[in-house]
Amino acid sequence: MASQNVLILSSDTGGGHRSAANALQSSLLKVSGGQTAVTVTQVLEEAHYLSRKAADFYNFLLRDHQDLMHYYFNAVNKFRPNESRLIFKSAMGYAQRIFSKMMPDVIVSVHPMTQHFFAYVLRRMKLQDQIPLLTVVTDPYHGFWRGWACEDVRQYYVASEFAKKQLMDFGVDAYKIQVMGMPVHSKFHPVTDMEKRLIRSQLGLAPERFTIFMNAGWAGGGNILSIYQSLVTSSRLAQAPIQVVFLAGRNEGLLQESRAIAAQAVVPVKVLSYTHEIESLMMASDIMVTKMGGLTTFEALSCRLPLIADAVTPPMPQETQTAAFLASTGAALMLKQPEQIVPMIESLLESPSRYASLREAAGLHGRPGASDHIAQDVLRFIEEPVFLDQPVLA
Repeated sequence: MASQNVLILSSDTGGGHRSAANALQSSLLKVSGGQTAVTVTQVLEEAHYLSRKAADFYNFLLRDHQDLMHYYFNAVNKFRPNESRLIFKSAMGYAQRIFSKMMPDVIVSVHPMTQHFFAYVLRRMKLQDQIPLLTVVTDPYHGFWRGWACEDVRQYYVASEFAKKQLMDFGVDAYKIQVMGMPVHSKFHPVTDMEKRLIRSQLGLAPERFTIFMNAGWAGGGNILSIYQSLVTSSRLAQAPIQVVFLAGRNEGLLQESRAIAAQAVVPVKVLSYTHEIESLMMASDIMVTKMGGLTTFEALSCRLPLIADAVTPPMPQETQTAAFLASTGAALMLKQPEQIVPMIESLLESPSRYASLREAAGLHGRPGASDHIAQDVLRFIEEPVFLDQPVLA
């Protein structure tokens, strides 16, 4: 029987937070030898009607109006609804129900809109000195949500020195921040060329063809459909040794549109809806076309999979620096117009050395094992709790 309880705070606003929560859950179970019970709760969807509607609106913008996302981002950072005492009081019943089912030894947030509420809950229940509140920041570079910064968080885990600097600019003390890497599940890892061909065969793909994975993300939004159409209907690629996998996410309309385009494609196409085995698609592929979401990006890098970033619409504010950094290091190509996808793919096919350089750069920025290292430190707060507002000496 598990002897310690961890509560992970997440939300399905995009797929990255759920991926982080699942990775940490797996790592906590592994490093504790099964002695930890891990509960993942979708806070925005479950806490209150208003927070659920805010999550729905975010996903609506993500799916259908990414060009408006920066207005949403700026409004949330300015008005800070995630710090509203009125919403906190209205949602106390939700928190009390959670605590009646399980008393956590530690709480870990993987979403910027959750830790202020649970800091309030812990104070109201007079548990702030008994239950540490920790945060794993899933935005890897600076320019992210101000909501990540909360004075009641005992420890932050971030992906880079850039993210650490951003938290410090928001007023978080440096001693509270550890640079650990992104919490990517261990199932995302590089494979040999032989293993890649085998996975393709298992997925019903041609083993020897250059495989392009077009990932519309959890919500199935952005410009991916127009990029996909430009690619698969181009007569210039009709004889090219390529194949395309299109993942529509949780967007039924996009799924149907992508199937209609596939019927007119001049190259082999496989269209899929949401899948729980995205790691197989990444390991089967030679390059991935996607918007630059934090977790998805680093999952790909952990598979040594280079990227083509959808920059037709400017990236979301918290993703801008991710795109810029990876492009500057050679792990990603930036796509500014849908029709640019054709010459990009042609250049990679014509210059194997250029593709090899992209793949090598991608491999340099994955950080395998980060999720396990974070889990080990989370468990330290259970075994050796520290409640001092001063640095913890190694």
